[in-house]
Amino acid sequence: MLRTLSIHDFVIVDAIELDFASGFTVLTGETGAGKSILVDALALALGERGDASVVREGAAKADITAEFFPGADVQKWLGEHEFAVEEGSVLLRRVIDNAGRSKAYVNGVAATATQLRELGDMLVDIHGQHAHQSLLKSDAQRLLLDNQAGLQEQVKELAVLYKAWRALARQREEFEVNAKNVLLERERLEWQVGELEKLAVKPGEWTEITNEHSRLSHAANLIEGAQEALDAISESDNAPMLSRLASLNQKMGKLVAIDDGLKPVLEALEPARIQLQEAVYALNDYLSRVELDPARLREVEARLEAIHSTARKFRVTPDELPQEHEKLAAQLRQLADASDLDGLRAQEVKAGAAYRSAAEKLSAARSSAAHSLGRAVTAAMQDLSMAGGRFAVALNPCEPASYGLEQVEFMVAAHPGSAPRPLAKVASGGELARIALAISVIASSATATPTLIFDEVDSGIGGGVAEVVGRLLKRLGQDRQVLCVTHLPQVASQANQHFQVSKRAAGERTVSHIEALDDKARVEEVARMLGGIEITATTRKHARELLAS
Repeated sequence: MLRTLSIHDFVIVDAIELDFASGFTVLTGETGAGKSILVDALALALGERGDASVVREGAAKADITAEFFPGADVQKWLGEHEFAVEEGSVLLRRVIDNAGRSKAYVNGVAATATQLRELGDMLVDIHGQHAHQSLLKSDAQRLLLDNQAGLQEQVKELAVLYKAWRALARQREEFEVNAKNVLLERERLEWQVGELEKLAVKPGEWTEITNEHSRLSHAANLIEGAQEALDAISESDNAPMLSRLASLNQKMGKLVAIDDGLKPVLEALEPARIQLQEAVYALNDYLSRVELDPARLREVEARLEAIHSTARKFRVTPDELPQEHEKLAAQLRQLADASDLDGLRAQEVKAGAAYRSAAEKLSAARSSAAHSLGRAVTAAMQDLSMAGGRFAVALNPCEPASYGLEQVEFMVAAHPGSAPRPLAKVASGGELARIALAISVIASSATATPTLIFDEVDSGIGGGVAEVVGRLLKRLGQDRQVLCVTHLPQVASQANQHFQVSKRAAGERTVSHIEALDDKARVEEVARMLGGIEITATTRKHARELLAS
């Protein structure tokens, strides 16, 4: 809901700060005082188009900020669009300078006008003669009907079926157009995959085979070096290291018996002897396994050359060949599936049948809901000075779409005997506002917009009808925040909150002023609306009666 509205240098508004309550709020005042200017300012904050003409004369810029209490859907939108989620509020700000340049902000972060409008549509719905009205949009009409009938899940499921059907249709169409190219691509992939399958390189094989090649190609050097080390340690005829170390250990053992101070030396030499013995065992084992194998070396070199040549041909490294094989095989499988034209056609027909079945069920549900909504709004029109008027919901067949097989269009016959016309083409702004009011009240449980604004809904009505309008707005205010610009005392008296708008002279300028009315001031304002310029005791009494009722 709308919490506060701050307006600076907008048309004839100097500076105004307003706090709004929940329920039903009215704005009243003399003609030309600027009541609708407040609605226009809010519309600008919600993303409506604006130019330099809205900047107060002599000012550098117009600045409007609206603070709302955000619902869960708004908080989700803010998160998805990476705007800061302020705790308990969302701020929409619009600045237009006297050169016509516009800037928009959401929670202090720069935003586009499109983002501002998208967010504004979730927060406020304005009905009036001089403002955008969501009910004139075909998509909004369909959404309202579907919400009213509880068809949201069916619509979502239908959109999924439509997407799957169209994807198969596009795939089939692309194949038919590019059949020759697909065949050539398939042949190319079959040749590549066949070559890689024949080579059959395993993951990690390149590393293993290069290591084996290194060992085989250096086998003679390895054997010679290992034997030389073994001779030096234990098998040399000229005092091998192991024998010399053993002899040295014996001598040191005798010396330790004479002088215990040499014991640490003996203790250090003994592990060295043991390590040399272990080296002898390891060298003997190695020499028993390593042998010259020219045949195996030739095999390994041939494998290395085959892998390296293939990798160069496919423009990958040798160790990437297994992944390349897997990738190309997957492409071939996908192309094989896609090139099955008969199979594709069968899948497309099946998906189309599933979509049409679901769409026809949705159409039937919409038809029933359309009749119910039409009767309810027609009944409400009779009480709103539109006796004999009729409201109907037309379901116009259209090409299959994600939302179904029909376009939803609200139709109105404002007078007896007149032919129904689309709601968007209703000539009278007052009639349009009252019809929108009737629809909003009836569908209030279905709409998600938390704040509704009605500008001049009282055009062309009075007396008992005005009282009906007031009761309808008050009733609507039980579920939504409702703001109404009105000239009717019968409507104003029903409000939970009342603002009076007036014009005042400020030097050579005229500025708009607004104030919240207490109980005593409300009596005076309602009396003015009843009796005009001269307020009498009788009009005050009548005003008190209206307010009391």
